[in-house]
Amino acid sequence: MQENKQEKSPIKQRILLFLAKKEVTQYEFYKNTGVTRGVLGQNNGISEENISRFLAYYPEVNIEWLMTGRGEMLADDQATHTRHKSIDVDKHPVASLATEPGKGIPLIPIEAMAGALTGEQSVLEYECERYVVPMFKGADFLIPVKGSSMYPKYSSGDIVACQCVPMSDLFFQWNKVYVIDTNQGALIKRIKPGSDEKHVLIVSDNEKYDPFELPISSIYAVALVIGVIRLE
Repeated sequence: MQENKQEKSPIKQRILLFLAKKEVTQYEFYKNTGVTRGVLGQNNGISEENISRFLAYYPEVNIEWLMTGRGEMLADDQATHTRHKSIDVDKHPVASLATEPGKGIPLIPIEAMAGALTGEQSVLEYECERYVVPMFKGADFLIPVKGSSMYPKYSSGDIVACQCVPMSDLFFQWNKVYVIDTNQGALIKRIKPGSDEKHVLIVSDNEKYDPFELPISSIYAVALVIGVIRLE
């Protein structure tokens, strides 16, 4: 009599494939995502809640690939970014210095970041270079990344494009990277839900930096990071 042995769901198999590619252990996966320990080892399906937890922590995964196996493992924006990195920048510049007054996106120095977020007139006192970057439509300003807290997503010296978010209608897209002006200064961090509605969790991609909660009342201005320029 042949035994009807249940096999691992294709979605679980693809999650395991992704973790192997990223060299993430199952222990790290359960710890980071909050998925119940041992789920990936069971020969059955996986719940919508656990799929959501996986995608929330690993937003670079292509959802179509995860659910159906079609397409690339990484999401379109990641694949596009990889393709841009392989382009000869001398022949195909992704950014060019603006030649007309008022054109392009201003590159704000670190010390003026808070002013750029709040729209203070003092930012205009800086003689900011402006760049035309066709792929960053809707960006309000560019700023350089300083430090290693968001490595490997962003490295020190990268330039990120930011789009201001009105404080009057503040809505966070969980797990996205934002520039926020706080009572601790300007920060470039990933934002996740806090312990209650009055707090958010501030998360660095670099595991050497511990996450911490911040009262929403301590946030003075917010901008969503919509792209990056990286010099190889």
